[in-house]
Amino acid sequence: MFDIRLITTAICCALISLNLYAAPNKERQAELTHLLKHDCGSCHGMHLKGGLGPALKPDRLTDYSVEALATTILHGRTGTPMPPWAPFLSEQEAQWIAALLKRGVTP
Repeated sequence: MFDIRLITTAICCALISLNLYAAPNKERQAELTHLLKHDCGSCHGMHLKGGLGPALKPDRLTDYSVEALATTILHGRTGTPMPPWAPFLSEQEAQWIAALLKRGVTP
């Protein structure tokens, strides 16, 4: 049986290499930033320095690719409180959030 996370990561990598991902429009970026602050921040801390969930600061994310982070955002982490956000986010939006976290953001 195939692991959906591995398949999703492979597809994301292929699409990124083809440069098919574009940043969400400015309005959606504002909505995603709001989600990051209020929804992600409720577990990862309002400044993303950690809480129930781990810190989401660039120095803590160096071992993870944008694709791996986007996969976690979309599909959650089994056995942890990290929920899947795929019902609410597209792959493109998850990639945008992951890249934002890798660069460093304080929502």
